[in-house]
Order: sequence, then C-alpha cells, then structure tokens
Amino acid sequence: MMKQRERGIHDLFAQDPEKADWEAFGRRANPITRRGFVSGLAAFSALVGANIPFANAVPQGLIPAPQANADSAFRIEGKDGLILLNDRPLNAETPPHLLNDDVTPANRLFIRNYGLPPRDVDVDTWTLIFEGESIGSYKVFTIKQLKERFENISRQLVLECGGNGRAEFDPPVSGNQWTLGAVGCPEWNGIRLKDVLDDVGYKSDAVYLAFYGGDLHMSGDKERVTISRGVPIEKAIDDESMIVWGMNGEDLHPMNGHPLRLVFGGWPGSVSGKWLKRITVRNTVHDGPKMESPSYRVPRTPVAPGSAVADEDMRIIHAMPVKSLITSPKTGVQISVDDTLKVRGHAWAGEFSVDSLKVSIDFGKTWSDATIKPAVNRYAWQHWDHSIKFPTTGYYEVWARAVDDQGNSQPMVLPSWNPKGYLNNACHRIAVYVS
Repeated sequence: MMKQRERGIHDLFAQDPEKADWEAFGRRANPITRRGFVSGLAAFSALVGANIPFANAVPQGLIPAPQANADSAFRIEGKDGLILLNDRPLNAETPPHLLNDDVTPANRLFIRNYGLPPRDVDVDTWTLIFEGESIGSYKVFTIKQLKERFENISRQLVLECGGNGRAEFDPPVSGNQWTLGAVGCPEWNGIRLKDVLDDVGYKSDAVYLAFYGGDLHMSGDKERVTISRGVPIEKAIDDESMIVWGMNGEDLHPMNGHPLRLVFGGWPGSVSGKWLKRITVRNTVHDGPKMESPSYRVPRTPVAPGSAVADEDMRIIHAMPVKSLITSPKTGVQISVDDTLKVRGHAWAGEFSVDSLKVSIDFGKTWSDATIKPAVNRYAWQHWDHSIKFPTTGYYEVWARAVDDQGNSQPMVLPSWNPKGYLNNACHRIAVYVS
C-alpha cells in the first residue's frame, strides 16, 4: 500500500496538476497522532513493555513517547524521509531524528502548501512587483536585477509552521495534524527585504507589507489567491527579513518556493510567502486570504478547551514561542544500564535567544542543565547536547525544556488550548529502554 502511494505521489507531480486525479490518492494520509489518553500506570506499562523507574512522576493521561511519534516515509523528488500529512495540497513533515544536522538540508525541510506550485518556472522571466497604496514608486524586478543591484547575504533562519504540534491538542482541532517536524533551519541565500524597500520607497503611513505568490488555487481557478499574508512594516525592515532564491547554496526546492520567496525568521512560516510574485505595501493591516480570523490567530486571553472564541477576541500571531527538539538518538533507543546516553538537539525562541536547555529523565520531577551553544546569527536555532547515566533498568523518557532570555519556559505537557491548534511548544520527549 505504501509503495503504491509513493509511486502515486511521484507520478502526480510529473503530470499537469490541474488534470491530476487527486481523489485517487485520498485527501488525507493517516499519520499516527499523539492525541488520546492512557488510563492508569498498568496500561502505560503495558504499552511500553517494561517497568517504569519513575512511575510515580508520570503525568496523568500522558501517552508514552513510542506512541507519540510516527516515522513512516513517502517519496517526493528531492525530499527524503518526510511524513505525508496531506496530498491535496501537499503537506509533509520531518521526523525529529532526521533534523539532526546543524543546518537543515533541503531534502529534510518540511513542505507546507496551500495550493499547487507553479509549473515550468523560468527564472529568467520571473518578476517581482512592488506596489500598494503606501509604496513610494511602483517597480518591477527580475531575479537577475535583484541579485545584481542589492547586497547578497546568507542567514540561517528558523522556519516553523504556526500549527507545528497541532496533533497534541485535546479536544482535537481542524487543520493539518502536525506532530513535531514542521520546522527547519536552512541557510537562506538572498537579499535584505529592507534594501529593496529603501530603493522603491514607502510612505509614512505604511503599516503592513503583504505578499502574493504564483501558486494555483486548489480549485484550478487562476484568479483565486491561495494565501496572501504579511507582516507589520517594522518586521519587514528587520535586517534578517529576506527575499531569497537559494537554500544552502542551491536553488530553492520546487516545494519550498522556487524561484523566489520571503523568509521572516522567528515568525510563523505562513508569513514567509513562496513563489513570490508581488509585494504590496499597505496603509492598513492586510486583509488577504488567511489573514482573516481564526487563521493564524490565537485568543487574547486563555480560554477553556473546546470553547468558541469571537473574532474580536483573537489576535494575529507574531513571534513564535520558545521550543526545542531532541534529534539524537531516535525515540525508542535501547542501551545498557552501564552505558552513557549522548543526547543532542536544537532550541529556538522566536525573536529571542535560548538562555538554557534542561533535561529530565523522571517525567519532569527534576532537571539537569545541558550544554547549549549560541546561535550563528539572529533567528537561527541553537544546538545543545547532554550526557545521561540511568540509575537502573526499565523504561525512561528523556524530556527537553528550553528557557529563553526573557525567562519564558516550555510547558511540560501542553500550552493553553486554542481553536486552531497553534503555538504548541510542549516539551519534546523520546523513549529510552535501559537493560
């Protein structure tokens, strides 16, 4: 069955997407989710198949780490090992153990699409328009002109979907059921957005910058826009806000925005428009598709799980929260009680930096400090490592918890529930069997 799906996905992108038989492949894959409850320690122990040394510290309702992660793979040209969430439009995430590189390779960067990527892209004729009621002067640039007229830079910037971790929320919420892998930190190659904005100019009443891409709406209607979001002008002129044409020194992958895209480090990936065709400078908060509530918005104040929230009580998501991943070893690792476990991962904190990374082996009862390195530049993730000796045999979970330089810490299990399942920054954990 999986081999049939692999061939289907590969063949699907080799044909005209407007004529593709999408329904033959189903609207959704069936990834393992992390939703649900385990009732009682006996059931928990039966699921992991081992005694649990710190059983008295297991939070009520916790799902064991082996059941909390899935790593089944499918195939897309230029991508390796991603987990398929949805194939119309295509969305796929990366298992944490495949994100172990300091710089995320292009073949391991997640895919988040809203429509169908453009076909037969001609880099030489691709243009980027600057327009809007608050633009200084209407201008059109080719990619060649952008490369030649403005300083070329490279930055490692975290790109993360605002819904990363959605699968954990209970009661369930709609949307792609991302677990952990809708995140990456490649090196982006391009220019500063502010340099181009300085060239075209913008008026004093400029409030927001919006994008329009060249992807096709799922309906096939060429006049419909799939997504058009943006950022406040203050974020647009940040030194690390970029127009990019490359990733790790190569052209962008077709599923990640080739030939041109935006990247706004530290903010939800939805603002980093792909297949970039137009930039509009607005004198008001942008009102394009996916800007309306509840898209990429959370309640202004905490709400009870399952509550309906009025539009006026929602706010637009800006910076992402502090978060971390354990990327080595892979969950389910087996070691001897005499061995030392080397643990490694990444941590990031939106527009802040990570101050400390703490590790627990007793379900959050006690914590020890890992070694964490500074970021190579603003908005890049930080690498950490730690060595662990286990006191006895049995089933353990290694938990990682990052704390940013403002004192904000990851919650141990789940943050506040919200209607669209955004901003889940709960501690990542892996299973370890000690014999």
